[in-house]
Amino acid sequence: MDFLNAIVALANFVLIPGIAYGSQLALGALGVTLIYGILRFSNFAHGDTMAFGAMVTVLVTWWFQSVGISFGPLPTALLALPFGILGCVLLLLLTDRAVYHFYREKKAKPVILVIVSMGVMFIMNGLVRFIIGPDDQQFLDGERFLISARGFKTMTGLNEGLAIKSTQAITVVTAIVVVALLFWFLNRTRAGKSMRAYSDNEDLALLSGVNPERVVMLTWIIVGALATIAGVLYGLDKSFKPFTYFQLLLPIFASAIVGGLGSPLGAIAGGFVIAFSEVTITYAWKKVLVYLLPDSLAPHGLVQLLSTDYKFAVSFAILLIVLLFRPTGLFKGQSV
Repeated sequence: MDFLNAIVALANFVLIPGIAYGSQLALGALGVTLIYGILRFSNFAHGDTMAFGAMVTVLVTWWFQSVGISFGPLPTALLALPFGILGCVLLLLLTDRAVYHFYREKKAKPVILVIVSMGVMFIMNGLVRFIIGPDDQQFLDGERFLISARGFKTMTGLNEGLAIKSTQAITVVTAIVVVALLFWFLNRTRAGKSMRAYSDNEDLALLSGVNPERVVMLTWIIVGALATIAGVLYGLDKSFKPFTYFQLLLPIFASAIVGGLGSPLGAIAGGFVIAFSEVTITYAWKKVLVYLLPDSLAPHGLVQLLSTDYKFAVSFAILLIVLLFRPTGLFKGQSV
């Protein structure tokens, strides 16, 4: 019985949150890796792109709620998500036309585009905070739990209750569907194949008749959709706060680099590596160990390596280790 309680506690506080958080990071890292693989620069504005798409979704969700539109047991934000994607894509296309296009025409070095993206980042960050404010914004409605801790305890008779939030289930299912659609698009459609060809060898792709502006436009559209979905899923699971998305930039980049910057499959793997590293290192293991160890060996302290306040430091440490010992990541990067 104690062993089962330990497994439930582990699932409740490590496995399920890790899978949900990993799915969110993977979607964010996919956007970063697509921009790097196709447009050849690291987009530091990606976190605030997620914030903008999520903000539009939050505003439309509030409007739906005010006029009585709901999605039953599911969050109303899922109905508002297409509007958020549309708003984010329009912003990215306008930004590309107004800012990045000029530097592409000039054949600017990647480091110049990185610096430009930092400027875009600060503008987007200010724009989002100006429109919706800097504070936490709640927009989750519908059923909160698929399985409640109290119901699980009653059903099983265990001391530990397993709670699965509806947002965690939605996150995982959505991530699986989105990733499947993305890989189908990249591998099975003509447009996707042209994007891969452009990523592998730009000059050869141009000689083969690939339209570079169309590839760039498609990239921004896909990135806008991925960023908005990742931002909304994170906001539903936690809460929406603009500055949090700025902080998320570190674990997202760490996920992309750990997996192999430029590799979509690597971005997914890296997202789960970073997520589980953060969760396991900042989790207080006392509850699990008390069930597993005899009373004489049971720990008195929290058995927590780092406070949750330092979870982003875990991402940074893993990023440094990977850059030092395996700079190409788990999967060799720079290929879409």
